[in-house]
Amino acid sequence: MNIHEYQAKQVLREFGVPVPRGEPAFSVDEAEAAAKKLGGPVWVVKAQIHAGGRGKAGGVKVVKSIDDVKKEAKRLLGSTLVTHQTGPAGKEVNRLYIEEGAAIDREFYLSLLVDRESSRVAFVVSTEGGMNIEEVAAETPEKILTFSVDPVANICPFHVRKVAKALGLPEAQPKQLSALLTNLYRAFTERDMSLLEINPLILTKSGDLICLDAKVSFDDNALFRHPESLKLRDETEEDPKEIEASKYDLNYITLDGSIGCMVNGAGLAMATMDIIKLYGEAPANFLDVGGGATKEKVAAAFKIITADPNVKGILVNIFGGIMRCDVIAEGVVAAVREVGLEVPLVVRLEGTNVELGRKILSDSGLDVVPAMDLDDAAQKIVKAVKGAH
Repeated sequence: MNIHEYQAKQVLREFGVPVPRGEPAFSVDEAEAAAKKLGGPVWVVKAQIHAGGRGKAGGVKVVKSIDDVKKEAKRLLGSTLVTHQTGPAGKEVNRLYIEEGAAIDREFYLSLLVDRESSRVAFVVSTEGGMNIEEVAAETPEKILTFSVDPVANICPFHVRKVAKALGLPEAQPKQLSALLTNLYRAFTERDMSLLEINPLILTKSGDLICLDAKVSFDDNALFRHPESLKLRDETEEDPKEIEASKYDLNYITLDGSIGCMVNGAGLAMATMDIIKLYGEAPANFLDVGGGATKEKVAAAFKIITADPNVKGILVNIFGGIMRCDVIAEGVVAAVREVGLEVPLVVRLEGTNVELGRKILSDSGLDVVPAMDLDDAAQKIVKAVKGAH
């Protein structure tokens, strides 16, 4: 679950992490009041959306008067911001963050994430603050330091020395840096984050380390034990179909293709999307119904797919191990009878109760195209969709 920058900074502040003073604003009047409360002479007006690249898209502006704060607030609120992370549709700006200006001497990059290879929390540090870390990795990988932290020992003095050396910090900084790394690590682990990105981390002209920006993602699987994190959720930033899917514990992600996919198992779902691309079309979604799906869950998944106007055909690909093929068939039939079927539907079933599942579909009277294997299913749905263009 993603949260806004101002919310991320509120969380970090609770753990003693240095961040600039700032106030959220939902209207021009609130933006003006926030600027007056913070005091001048410099303010930063920041659009709050769940996407990076706001600065390059005009969503972050440094201003030097209250009138300019109002002017930028009026420009941004209600506008659509298009960045490299939003896609061409962009995101509507419904809230702002008014922040005090900072006297920047140097900018760095610092992030924490889960390193699945070592099963530990890893730090990624670079001198190239303010840039996309992907660009730095591609063009100057030698400027990136990565290390994981032993969960028993936590942050140690040698971690601090390693980061200080990599960033070229003055000798006076290790004490500040030690507290910063320790508190960031505490925030990450205690609040069950999956990503904590500070870009940039700055060294001010007065010699202080401050987190000038903050991006936080929480682990969805741990939200049940963090009601305080759930309160930060902004559903206006999420796809309505993904919100609906989360109510049924479905793993659903909207994509920009034309073929809706319903699959059990993440690996099989990825393979299904790949073979659709191989035959010349693109998936409209990633949807893993899981191994223990019920008839109701399958019906809900099918209805979410059909609610997408971009879907021109549907491919159901089920390998029944824990998941029974007859349950999938019953869910599909129930959903089609409720919402109708206006696009081609290809179903490939294999595994537990496969013959019963196929019989349920054939006896339903629905216009379902059966497939014997994944290759056959992909070719049939792509052909049906292309024929409908």
